[in-house]
Amino acid sequence: MRVGLLGLGRIGAFHAMTLVAHPRVDELVVADADAARAAEAAAGLGAKARVGEAFEADAVVIATPTASHAELLLRACAGGIPAFCEKPAASGVDETVRVLEAAKQTGTIVHIGFQRRFDAGYAEARRALRAGELGGLHRVHLITADPSPPAAEYIATSGGIYRDCHIHDFDILRWVTGREAVTVYATGSNRGEAFFAEAGDVDTSAALITMDDGTLVTLQGSRYNGAGYDVRMELAGTLRTQAVGLGPRAPLTGAEGLQPGGEPWPDFATRFAPAYTAELDAFLAAAAGETDSPCTVEDALAALYLAEAADLSLREGRVVRVAEVVR
Repeated sequence: MRVGLLGLGRIGAFHAMTLVAHPRVDELVVADADAARAAEAAAGLGAKARVGEAFEADAVVIATPTASHAELLLRACAGGIPAFCEKPAASGVDETVRVLEAAKQTGTIVHIGFQRRFDAGYAEARRALRAGELGGLHRVHLITADPSPPAAEYIATSGGIYRDCHIHDFDILRWVTGREAVTVYATGSNRGEAFFAEAGDVDTSAALITMDDGTLVTLQGSRYNGAGYDVRMELAGTLRTQAVGLGPRAPLTGAEGLQPGGEPWPDFATRFAPAYTAELDAFLAAAAGETDSPCTVEDALAALYLAEAADLSLREGRVVRVAEVVR
């Protein structure tokens, strides 16, 4: 098939290399707001890639800035072109609902990029929990911690740590447990650069979530985890506790001497490289009509609702029911 790729920033360039090497892709058509960057990328990708109109394709992959996602997804739906889009589907709830309605009305496949669903560790945790190997689930703990903060310009338009960063935690929480969140109490602090507070954001986060079956979930995050990129999920059941991300490259040091021993993960792209490849493979299979989309706009909207509730809780300093933000 011919695949169009919009956006050739860091994640777009990574997707370009995956797509141009994929056996399903006969031709990759790349486009970027920076024409010179598009031309340079196409030249570096070889004979299967060229610069052109990305929507003249059998499927499109959208890796542009968040503000453009809704418009591009609506265009894909109008043309009936299967679309993969990096999270989020849109800048806010109302735009996400518009994309969802368009996808339903046109029957267009829209796959939102929550790559953790394609990570082997999270998939195994989901299987073990659903198989009853952990017993009854009582507690979940989620961690997402970056080794260093993004640029101030990025933070100013990111939507805040709960929408930008923890939305991945919210999606994987739903996917692994199969449950929905009912309430959230979120807080945060600023111990680093002033630009976080100036943007109305925090650089350190913590939250307590109650699920619809009473399971308690704790979450923490940081933009200043200098030891390395730390992403983990712990599921504590009545029979067993299982951890995702507690491998040899986890950036941890045990006070009793226990150490993972490997080079710590430097960033999300390295940590989840196999998952990014697997999610594009799943999208192309769906675009070819072989499977359904494994990560829909409905999923993206559900994660966004929890992010919206967490952000509201952070700003108002109270427990928020997720139902308060549902449209």
